[in-house]
Amino acid sequence: MWRRAGLSAVAVGVVVLVVAAALALVPWSPEEEGDHADGDLRELADSHGLDLGVAAAVDPLVEDRTYQQVVSGNYTSMTAENTMKWSLVQPERGEFDFEGPDALVDFADEHGMSMRGHTLMWHNQLPEWLEEGDWEEEELREVVQEHAEALLGRYQGRMESWDVINEPFEDDGPELRENLWLEVFGEDYIADALWTANAVDPEAKLYINEFNVEGGGDKSDALYELASDLVERDVPLHGIGFQSHFVHGQVPEDLVEQMERFTDLGLEVTISELDVRIPDPAGEEEIQAQGEEYRRVVEACLEVARCPGVTVWGVADHHSWVPEWFPGTTDALPFDEDYVPKPARSGMVDALSRHREARRRGAAR
Repeated sequence: MWRRAGLSAVAVGVVVLVVAAALALVPWSPEEEGDHADGDLRELADSHGLDLGVAAAVDPLVEDRTYQQVVSGNYTSMTAENTMKWSLVQPERGEFDFEGPDALVDFADEHGMSMRGHTLMWHNQLPEWLEEGDWEEEELREVVQEHAEALLGRYQGRMESWDVINEPFEDDGPELRENLWLEVFGEDYIADALWTANAVDPEAKLYINEFNVEGGGDKSDALYELASDLVERDVPLHGIGFQSHFVHGQVPEDLVEQMERFTDLGLEVTISELDVRIPDPAGEEEIQAQGEEYRRVVEACLEVARCPGVTVWGVADHHSWVPEWFPGTTDALPFDEDYVPKPARSGMVDALSRHREARRRGAAR
């Protein structure tokens, strides 16, 4: 999903995190980066082999020490929230800017985090020269090839996975979205892009990333049919990303079932862009219930054998894309605007702790 590029860093001092026992929050100290005591979120995720990820923006990651500590101290993987999209990487044809992507990938390497690339083919955030060009198929194929070789090739071997295709279907319907790629290449642009990405970085897992598919329905069925066709044709598709931009009170009860029908095809399914927005103003009851919703989503991933991870879409509430794109909603993330952990964080800790305890009991039998 989109959010404004170049968000300025928030000037914060040392944040004192007062952990309320009633919220069952696991202590986390911004002064101690990488605090991995028993019960720590990152340590718990590591113990399960779970990629617990977060979407990060360049400016605060470079400039805001507390932002850095929340990222590296709580998560095991990172997604490029905005900086790897076409308009930022190649603002003019043949002129590439890798300052932002380099910053994220280097930070991930330095802190022992895996990295997810986002994204190669999307209808949004295209540079003007590309979106308004009068393209013949052969020339546009050259453009895509050049872009893939520059972007994916630069980080070849350093990326765990790539969202190669982002939001290929219409928002509320089962039809493929009208966009530049479909207009010039036809429906097979999806398979072609996956083959291109695989040729440039054969080690990365390649995903289709989509929203409004988590609870089934026509759009989910259309994605399933697309994935089935690609698998049958041996196209290098490795997984499906369920974006999971949920509304409080509407997390699907059948999330596990919906994920498993894709894993039955031999694919992975990851929760790729998790947030849970609450109608404003968010009261204490809603914030507490949101924690249970985060717990349920992480538990769903743990229950699905081929779910490698969960990624939260944003570091703290003041960095979230939600208020701008969904006016009247707020408080979608596990950390508030002062980087204080919320029940959403403790919900993820609880899911991982319960799962670890269940494994221990099973091993003891």
